[in-house]
Amino acid sequence: MAALKAGRPALDAVEAGVREVESDAADHSVGLGGYPNLLGDVEQDASIMDGRTLLAGAVAALKGYPHAISVARKVMEMLPHVLLVGEGATRFAGEMGFTLAELRTPDAMAAWRERLLKAMPLATFETLHEARDLAHWVYLASDPERAGGTTNFIALDAEGNLASGVSTSGWFAKYPGRVGDSPIIGAGNYADNRYGAATCTGMGEMALRAGAARSVVLYLKTGMTVDAAVRQAMLDLNDLGGDYLDSMSILALDREGAPAGFTNLEQGEIYWMLTDTMTAPAQVIRTFVQTHKRWGKR
Repeated sequence: MAALKAGRPALDAVEAGVREVESDAADHSVGLGGYPNLLGDVEQDASIMDGRTLLAGAVAALKGYPHAISVARKVMEMLPHVLLVGEGATRFAGEMGFTLAELRTPDAMAAWRERLLKAMPLATFETLHEARDLAHWVYLASDPERAGGTTNFIALDAEGNLASGVSTSGWFAKYPGRVGDSPIIGAGNYADNRYGAATCTGMGEMALRAGAARSVVLYLKTGMTVDAAVRQAMLDLNDLGGDYLDSMSILALDREGAPAGFTNLEQGEIYWMLTDTMTAPAQVIRTFVQTHKRWGKR
């Protein structure tokens, strides 16, 4: 909000907000202290989108740089591309002058070790880097309580421009190189000045398969209210088959600045909102929508 009141664009506000969460070692869903993949490496996914131009930038499986959102914005501004992944994303971050950092923290690594040792013998854990059956252990180590988590920001500036941004360290103990919805424009993130913006957090594979963020904006385009648009995008998840369906939350803002937050988690889940006339952020309870859930191979 300080950025917006200073006359800076929505893109700046979104980036600034996401960076605060990426820097918080106590938040294990993103950036510093993010939960590692199956091999103990922290891999970052992020995207940012400009609702005025529909330009976007994203990175996936980025290692060693805590502010993935800023790297994603540089992709948008400096390259003719939208998405960089893995070694390419890491190389680009270095070229852009970002500083390498150790993202693994004692708390996150202790949780990683504890979880894996519940799923496998110590001897397997100690030789996991040489294992030829990682896919087997991903199934056993999967934990729906830590499967997903993303920081989501949407901003509307004084010029009427929308921007959205998401950043995450992804599924806890994921297969190395797994990419969720966060860096995929249309799945975890979408912004369009003409209609609104939406971002997702939770089980990224669900948002990927449903095109959840873009669906919200398309429903807004048809004339739905922001509440109706997000509710319908949530209900669309019931059409998904498969063995891994769990949490999903969607945050949205229409072009007039009306917000909506929905979730299929327990009632009482919140999001934060702040307008230029408010003196402090307000907690808003997300609207609960029941969707089908199931976890694990049957």
